[in-house]
Amino acid sequence: MKWQQVQDSPAAVFVVVLDPGEEALAQITGFAREQSLGASQVTAVGAFSQATVGWFDRSARNYRRIPVDEQCEVLSLLGDIAVGEEGPTPHLHAVLGLPDGTTRGGHLLEGRVWPTLEVIVRDSPVALAKIHRPDLGLALINLPDGASRGSGT
Repeated sequence: MKWQQVQDSPAAVFVVVLDPGEEALAQITGFAREQSLGASQVTAVGAFSQATVGWFDRSARNYRRIPVDEQCEVLSLLGDIAVGEEGPTPHLHAVLGLPDGTTRGGHLLEGRVWPTLEVIVRDSPVALAKIHRPDLGLALINLPDGASRGSGT
């Protein structure tokens, strides 16, 4: 993995380039923790030699694993990084293109990079916390009391 900070103000922006064979989620998580990222947006394109995405099963409160055991294009990878119980934690979704033009998509559980994954991380000067919600079986961003409610218009 190589990375470069390409913007400092008003908020940091990083370009992270993953190498063949690296596991994408582990590398992005490690980078987020090394940089102490607290509220970031993530986008990426590239390709995987194999990947696993997940579909959240509400009744089981767990991800159903959807393996992609072949070369695939990362058509879209997006998500956020917020501070969870173990530190900065990415929450990433991916749409993967297969050789026949079909796609697989869902929560990125793992992806083995080949030949590259080009990631843009846009940080924010604030920190967002993820709190585990036992009622849902997920850790979700927890906005502080007093945060605005409404339509945003």
